[in-house]
Amino acid sequence: MKRLGSLLIAYAVLLAGIHTTGYAAGPGSGSFSSRSTAPGRFAPEDVIAFAKKVERTIAAEGAQVAILARMGRPLSEMPEGMRYTHVAFAVYAEITTADGRKLPGYAIYNLYQKDAQPDVSELVQDYPVDFFAGVAELEAGILIPSAELQRRLIEVITSPIYTSLHDPRYSLIANPYTLGRQNCTEFVLDVINAAIYRTGDLPLLKANTRAFFEAQPVNVNPLKLMLGSIFSAEVSMSDHPDRPVTATFERLSSYLQRYDTGSKLIEVRP
Repeated sequence: MKRLGSLLIAYAVLLAGIHTTGYAAGPGSGSFSSRSTAPGRFAPEDVIAFAKKVERTIAAEGAQVAILARMGRPLSEMPEGMRYTHVAFAVYAEITTADGRKLPGYAIYNLYQKDAQPDVSELVQDYPVDFFAGVAELEAGILIPSAELQRRLIEVITSPIYTSLHDPRYSLIANPYTLGRQNCTEFVLDVINAAIYRTGDLPLLKANTRAFFEAQPVNVNPLKLMLGSIFSAEVSMSDHPDRPVTATFERLSSYLQRYDTGSKLIEVRP
């Protein structure tokens, strides 16, 4: 019993340490790739106004597709090199309201963790207000691809390739260079590369990712990561043969701005 008590204390300390770096966010907290089902920090009217501002900003660019990012954790709790916690596609569409009206707007195509199984993800469509509910800060990163890449993205998103690129085995720190685990940003990257190279061949997409995409090193204490992968279903080291790396919105932005002429990065605040 004494040994078990010591292990439980160590586990509690470990999770506290991971939490302060942003790696112990539970499902429904609005952080990382979970649905924003927790009570929000901001009043509903403020979230609605901000979501509408984001939509207007994307629409002003004439974008059919944009890559959208939110801050699910305060910046002070994020690891080095990471600002945004969840990334998805905003796709222009005719949206049917609850009262049957059809209005133009943006639907959000997400990879979300399942609430009851944080190591399993699913593809979910929601809307900007849902996307920003429960965030830590009202701030959005918006990446507008070139017109040609937007056209190709629509082709992928509306085809069977989109769902074929989804790996439901979720990890917060999924390695974008390997198969076996996936998070929301890696999925977005896979879809972008499928549009660029016009293929759903995952081994080929990963080969090009290794050749041209620079992942973000996960700057968290290695012992915490190792133990976190044992005790937390959300964290896995199984897809990291070397030093842990992951895809981030920041690295995704750099990638597109380097290789997709005409792409544009915008930040939106209230």
